[in-house]
Amino acid sequence: MKEISIYPPILDGGDVEQKRQEIRDYFHNTFSLFEKIFDVFVSDEVFYRKSEPSRHPMIFYFGHTATFFINKLIMMQIISERIDPDLEAIFAVGVDEMEWDDTNSKNYAWPEVARVRAYRDRVRILVDELIRTMDFSLPITWESPMWVILMGIEHERIHIETSLVLHRQMPLEFVQEIEEFYICPQSGDAPQNEMLEIPASKIILGKEKSHHLYGWDNEYGKQEQTLQSFKLSKYLVSNSEYMEFVEAGGYEKEEYWDEEGLAFLAQSRAKYPPFWVKKEGRFLYRTLCSEIEMPLDWPVDVNALEAMAFCRYKSQKEGREYTLPSEAEYRALVEYCGLEDLPEFDDSAFNCNFAHYFSSSPVSMFMKKGFGDVSGNVWQWSRTPIRPYEGFEIHPAYDDFTVPTYDEKHAMICGASWASSGNLIMKHSRYAFRRHFYQNAGFRYAITSNNEESKIETEDIYESDALVSQYCEFQYGAEHFGVQNFALACASLATKYANKKAKALDLGCATGRASFELAKSFDAVEGIDFSARFIGVGVKLKNEGMITWNCLKEGELSEKRSIFLTDLGYEDLAHKVDFWQGDACNLKPNFKGYDLIMATNLIDRLYQPRLFLEDVAQRLNDEGVLMITSPYTWQESSTQKEFWLGGYEENGKEVHTLESLKEILRTEFELIAVQDLEFVIAETARKYQHTIAEVSIWKKK
Repeated sequence: MKEISIYPPILDGGDVEQKRQEIRDYFHNTFSLFEKIFDVFVSDEVFYRKSEPSRHPMIFYFGHTATFFINKLIMMQIISERIDPDLEAIFAVGVDEMEWDDTNSKNYAWPEVARVRAYRDRVRILVDELIRTMDFSLPITWESPMWVILMGIEHERIHIETSLVLHRQMPLEFVQEIEEFYICPQSGDAPQNEMLEIPASKIILGKEKSHHLYGWDNEYGKQEQTLQSFKLSKYLVSNSEYMEFVEAGGYEKEEYWDEEGLAFLAQSRAKYPPFWVKKEGRFLYRTLCSEIEMPLDWPVDVNALEAMAFCRYKSQKEGREYTLPSEAEYRALVEYCGLEDLPEFDDSAFNCNFAHYFSSSPVSMFMKKGFGDVSGNVWQWSRTPIRPYEGFEIHPAYDDFTVPTYDEKHAMICGASWASSGNLIMKHSRYAFRRHFYQNAGFRYAITSNNEESKIETEDIYESDALVSQYCEFQYGAEHFGVQNFALACASLATKYANKKAKALDLGCATGRASFELAKSFDAVEGIDFSARFIGVGVKLKNEGMITWNCLKEGELSEKRSIFLTDLGYEDLAHKVDFWQGDACNLKPNFKGYDLIMATNLIDRLYQPRLFLEDVAQRLNDEGVLMITSPYTWQESSTQKEFWLGGYEENGKEVHTLESLKEILRTEFELIAVQDLEFVIAETARKYQHTIAEVSIWKKK
């Protein structure tokens, strides 16, 4: 088979120019392969169809990976000018069924495919130029600007696979065969599965920052576990083996399904796996673009809930307990079979990286030390929810890549699939999906006495996130030195000046206190923050009625604190508040129609504050009010100096922020009030920041 996908570059080496060319080759291979998979659509009209109701139309994904490059490069101040702000807003945020995911098509005016293709061409040229000219040294670390380029490439590799899943769910009349996308021609009777023993071992998960391959934030850190010997199935569960469960009425018998599984059945009405097609009393199998005779010896494609139900069925049938392997047990399989990591990894021995097929293959085709498909063919569901390793840190360029999945609702998938490439096939890669999601995923089962999930102490990620905890204390904690809670003071002041009180926007809402407080006076409130970590707190308080955080006392000592929605008196207001992730400098078009926009301590933390100020009037209703608070602590780590609105001299004259605000806003706004507003942030039990923000109130003309 012709080489379709190449390996990613390693991060070290001695020749910067050679590494530059390796990255260029990898970038163009990725960018072209991503575009190639959309050739399966029979026409451009298909781009505007959804293959799965909870996802966007396919035009979103076609544009999303290119805008990701630009949005991250802007955010990290590697570039300062956008290519197409409209596209970079509507294609910004993907979908993982988070509270802040917006899949309402009424909120989007999807662009023409030709415009998106032209946009992608411009992004390709820009990124290529950056790779060719960017200063960097070896090894590449996650502080390097080149890391952001690699992040964009690996992000697109993820979407190559996830888009192929969506394409595979598209009705056949909308897709067509592509010659290069070669489907495995081999199938037959499935081999009899059996249990093989993995010896006891000590497993060390995680990797160091000095590792020679790119990694996502969740891969770094360390977790050790001692495993007793356990047994794993020799093969992945085949279509044939799973057929027994289906024919035994597995989807109708509630005892095989947990509460989450029963909810999935009620909503989906599933009776068999998603890529099985029942016609005239028999099952066919859906590949990427066709239906074929059921390949009995290929692995079954199921979600985690179906995999767990099968294990319960098999346990009941055979009188011994089967379960899914854990993350650590899968790693024990990898170590036992001696799998090498890139660049020594050999994709000729595994069905991955598009090295063989654009489909699954027989479960006995790729064997390693007695086991089939140790990696590749389909991902393997585990019983382990994704959790941070000790030492976990968030990369500043992508703070919501992993943190929102630390919710015990996302199960780890291990190994790789036929559609996996790049970071996805690396030994230390970690990916997790909601248990009802479909990927190119199947499973193997285990008999084990290891139960590390009950032994490993895990804490709410919001408790261990120092910055989020500090903001929780700032917004929900005690008042200090007689200074009123800043979120409450801001909401009170904004409400006083608002002429109408139908809809308010809390922009830069952080952990959401002021958003709830505004709901006392407004019919509807939207809280928007750039950080999913912050809005996750507001969402949790709204939906679960409680949040917990760690308040730092001194050194490594902290005190756990909690607060309930009922303590705050918000229990009857929460339904009026919605939280969204967004960029104040490039908001989506649907964020409009407000009577109040409150931008709290935001202006001096924006990468280009003038973009926000020049756009904000169109978001407000007539006579709407804009309230800006800021201590004007300009810093180049947030805003390049050329974009500061004050705090510097020009031609021998001091430039002050308020005067710049007047100059920018005077055409569309009337300044109606200016005052000081204090706030106190507790850093420790004995150290506090006492700051005075300036508040300016503006009325739209």
